[in-house]
Amino acid sequence: MTKKPQEESVDRLMAIGEAARTAGVATPTLRYYEQEGLLSPTTRSRAGYRLYDTRAVEQLQFIRSAQGVGFTLGDIRTLGRLEGGRGTSCKAEVRRLLERRLADVNEKMKDLKRVQQALGQALDCCQRSKGECGVLKEIRPAKKKRRR
Repeated sequence: MTKKPQEESVDRLMAIGEAARTAGVATPTLRYYEQEGLLSPTTRSRAGYRLYDTRAVEQLQFIRSAQGVGFTLGDIRTLGRLEGGRGTSCKAEVRRLLERRLADVNEKMKDLKRVQQALGQALDCCQRSKGECGVLKEIRPAKKKRRR
């Protein structure tokens, strides 16, 4: 017996928990993405439960993948609007997003390098210290003298 196209999509609908597990996210994360306008349930059951199809699960996986390479939820929202678009304006917008994220990563790397150097110096200080811990002494705020 051949199924009608509508029946096929109904067979693939998943409750929120199953959709979340399939995509590898927590259920509250899926609800949050919905709240943020990144995803909508495919439909709702008669009882009002959210139901998702495989396309929604793929969208969830795309969101997680995009986050994994540094895109923010705002960026992902923009990418969603651009999806399926062709031409130079679409490519230019994606390029701008990539350039912005790369600049952010470069800035974070500078900050991490500074932290790495500070921790290395603190470790050296700690290893050379005899008596009171020089690291704790440096970190502790100076005591203010009381006025009399």
